[in-house]
This record gives sequence, structure tokens and C-alpha cells, in this order.
Amino acid sequence: MSDYQPNCKELLGSLSDYVDGTLDESLCHEIEEHLASCTNCRIVVDTLRKMIYLYHETTREPADIPSYVRDRLYHTLNLEDYLKH
Repeated sequence: MSDYQPNCKELLGSLSDYVDGTLDESLCHEIEEHLASCTNCRIVVDTLRKMIYLYHETTREPADIPSYVRDRLYHTLNLEDYLKH
């Protein structure tokens, strides 16, 4: 096992795949180890999971999320760096 642990910024880059369950098992394990010791990242993961759940529960038809909503969400979660990508 490697001593490498992803830092918070690297973790956020893989978060969507992790929550969707499409991430490689070894990387999932590293993320879970990081989440065990990082309260801030755990909050981000929990919030993302809740948002996805609520989205699926409240919408029956696929909807495009307006860019201004995405921008506000990323700003609120202090993820402005990811708006540039």
C-alpha cells in the first residue's frame, strides 16, 4: 500500500466519479482514507450526495442546470478554481 494520500484539491477532482461509484477501487480506498481524517471533504461529499438525492427525488425530467446556478454553488463551496476548467 502506498503512503500517498490525495490532498483536498485532488480529491475534489475525482469526487463526481467517487459518488457515482465509477472510480477505480484503489482510488476509492485512498479517498475513503482521506475522508476518515478530513471533516471538510466529508462535508463536501455528504452535501453532494444529498444534492444528487434531492435532485432525483424532485425532478422527473432531465433538466439543464443553468451556469449561474453552478457558479453560485461552486462559489458557496469555495470551489472557484474548478469554475475555470
